[in-house]
Amino acid sequence: MPAPPAATGASPPQSGTRAFTAPLALTLALLLVSLVPRAQANAVLAQSLQGAALVLLAWQIVLAAWLRRRGAGRSLELSLRPQHYVQAAVQLSVFAYWGWFWRPVYEHAWLLVAQLLFAYAFDLLLAWSRRERYTLGFGPFPIIFSTNLFLWFRDDWFHLQFLMIAVGFLGKEFVRWQREGRRVHIFNPSAFSLGLFSVALLATGATPLTWGEEIATTLTLAPRIYLFLFLAGLVVMYRFAITLVAGSAAIVLFGLSALYAAATGIPYFIDAEIPTAVFLGLHLLVTDPSTSPRSPMGKTIFGVLYGAGVFVLYALLGTLGAPTFYDKLLSVPLLNLCVPWIDRLAGALQARAPLARVGERLAHPRANLVQMAVWVLFFGAMTGLGATDGRHRGDTVPFWEQACSSGNQRACARLIGIEASYCADASAWACNELGRHHMSGVVATADPELALDFFARACELRFRPACLNLLEPGRTLAAPPKVLDLRLLLREGGRNLMDVSERDLHERACDHGWRFAC
Repeated sequence: MPAPPAATGASPPQSGTRAFTAPLALTLALLLVSLVPRAQANAVLAQSLQGAALVLLAWQIVLAAWLRRRGAGRSLELSLRPQHYVQAAVQLSVFAYWGWFWRPVYEHAWLLVAQLLFAYAFDLLLAWSRRERYTLGFGPFPIIFSTNLFLWFRDDWFHLQFLMIAVGFLGKEFVRWQREGRRVHIFNPSAFSLGLFSVALLATGATPLTWGEEIATTLTLAPRIYLFLFLAGLVVMYRFAITLVAGSAAIVLFGLSALYAAATGIPYFIDAEIPTAVFLGLHLLVTDPSTSPRSPMGKTIFGVLYGAGVFVLYALLGTLGAPTFYDKLLSVPLLNLCVPWIDRLAGALQARAPLARVGERLAHPRANLVQMAVWVLFFGAMTGLGATDGRHRGDTVPFWEQACSSGNQRACARLIGIEASYCADASAWACNELGRHHMSGVVATADPELALDFFARACELRFRPACLNLLEPGRTLAAPPKVLDLRLLLREGGRNLMDVSERDLHERACDHGWRFAC
């Protein structure tokens, strides 16, 4: 369905300092945000906000002096585009729902405000540095919200968040090409900066400077999150006809995951057929209508390539020992760059007689409603197969232990990774298991020194078998998880089960395949 026209209006050019009332107000508001308790709780964070405001203020002074010498003026033009405010509203609903169950999102609210103020001022000054008029609307909202749905820096490094935003707007302004008779930006601004910073973070091993891992995993804290994202996505699909992009990406990912599971006996993604953060990405990251193909066939190819790209990147990142949550971020800029070739491929395919009829049907005015109906049926089928909300078979440690014991080396590698994650979260049982694996050399590479380190960690956490293993090198004593371990091991990607009674905890453990608890 085509979007309604944007509401527009323009102000006459203003000269001198009068033109800078808007950017100055935004800059002063950013300075005020640096004084709120959330920012003042961390001196480095407050300095980052103040530093960003000072950069904007210096830019305004230099630009105002330059314009005064030239006797030039600057003006604002109002343009309220549905693709901006509708996407922003949907993204905001995700923050609101997710944050209700993971409070750091709400604590991040003031920093979202700071980024919006910076984005508006930066975008406005960048435009005025190059031309007379700035188009004022909701454009920065979806860029900032989309960026923060996938990555934000920790307080001590928050100045990099402002740099990431600046890179996105610079890419939108300068990296352009001719398309359909118009000069337009090549990259989705948020995806461009997310992709570049993902590469930099991977290359430098600096992922711990961000909340990336937590963002990717805490979405599952919100109950029925797949259903929520599905319903939110329907709004965007209806308004902007991006069903083919999101739907084809999901179908490819689900199909490839199913084929992998059938061939290997284990799921491809550990805790879902399509990880929650990826499901979010195929609705609210890759679907920017301005930087994706226009034709229905092109949208389908675009979505298929995104799904295949996520699938390949997940394996590649895992093989390299890198955080796998970058899988949904790295391919989008490359796909944006390939849009002309995708359009040409789509045109060539539609020139063939059988596919020409398919292309005509996909381009029918009511085709998007039919595509949405197919997507609803597909999501319903996924839900019926247990591939959305609910416990996934790969989210139980006994499943991976059993798969590993049957000789599946991929399962053994996954088991080591899962236990390492739980050990890092202070599960004494998991640390002892890692020590046993590295001491015996059956499941993992034999490394007695590393094994002793894991035993020491588990012993510090008061796991008695680990202390005995530490006292007599070569021993690999084991014991069932303690109650504190179970509160970690049974969380299914959610919160630690600190408030669950021991009786309910053991019932849950039995349901997860822990035989000692039955």
